[in-house]
Amino acid sequence: QGPISGVNKDIAVLQCHGDCDPLVPLMFGSLTVEKLKSMINPANITFRTYSGMMHSSCIEEMMDVKQFIDKHLPPVD
Repeated sequence: QGPISGVNKDIAVLQCHGDCDPLVPLMFGSLTVEKLKSMINPANITFRTYSGMMHSSCIEEMMDVKQFIDKHLPPVD
């Protein structure tokens, strides 16, 4: 599909990927982020890779997720 229109074209995206993922190779993550850049505002896309991370998560990734949430979502009362 082509570019997304309306309010969703400016949505913020954080995509995270381990460079040692045996289930979803890093190349697929890279291809996905390039496709997203053709659909929404590329300036709003952040692609992070984590050295040595497999198909799992790590502290650095969770800190990046927290920072992304804190930046883009309103605080909870």
